[in-house]
Amino acid sequence: MDLNGAAAIISGGASGLGEATARDLAAHGATVVIADLNEERGKSLADELGGVFVKTDVSDEEQVQAAVDAAVATGKPLRVVVNSAGIGWATRTVNRDGSPHDLASYRKVIEVNLIGTFNLMRIGAAAVAKTEPVDADGQRGVVVNTASVAALEGQTGQVAYSASKGGIVGMTLPAARDLAAVGIRVNTICPGIIDTPIYGFSPNADEFKAKLVAPVVFPKRMGQASEFAHLVRSLIENDYMNAETIRFDGGIRFQPK
Repeated sequence: MDLNGAAAIISGGASGLGEATARDLAAHGATVVIADLNEERGKSLADELGGVFVKTDVSDEEQVQAAVDAAVATGKPLRVVVNSAGIGWATRTVNRDGSPHDLASYRKVIEVNLIGTFNLMRIGAAAVAKTEPVDADGQRGVVVNTASVAALEGQTGQVAYSASKGGIVGMTLPAARDLAAVGIRVNTICPGIIDTPIYGFSPNADEFKAKLVAPVVFPKRMGQASEFAHLVRSLIENDYMNAETIRFDGGIRFQPK
């Protein structure tokens, strides 16, 4: 799968893992469409990369359709769909005060992380399916979804987040089987502790990062967003990678807390 001359849509593309992915794919010749809620940052990045920004709530069907339509409207064949939009949440199933986990926040996390991922995958794949195959195998495109190591080893308080990310892992194989008929591969990445701006603004940020890094096997540091983006591109470019969930975590194994 050659990125040069293709269009790629990236949810959550205005910051963090999504921004790094947008930069990497654009550097390799893709026209990137950044689908994000952060209008100021998204527009600035799209302008810098020669791409397109579309303000997008991934859980909203009409907004996602508009973002995919914008990718098609670039005039480049849509070949790549990357899901990296998501939100975090930390609440126990039963809190210390005896109250149950509120249902509204659980639903919100599922709506954004899981339903949002499915929403862009299904609408994006339908557009990719209308393109011409690029090779003798009949390949048309690639979907890369972002889950989390928490999908596999959720910690205390991560019940909503882990459920949402576990659902993404669970979709990987059936989605790949569904989309094989139209020549689209589907893979999922489970990142561990990645150094993004979310960890860098508190007064004790360095101390907090050191604690996070402690269970990492090697290299003994946080992962870099650019390394995540490199893995995304590898999954796009390697035509035999399909229906797989890949841990990207330096060998970390999450402890209960």
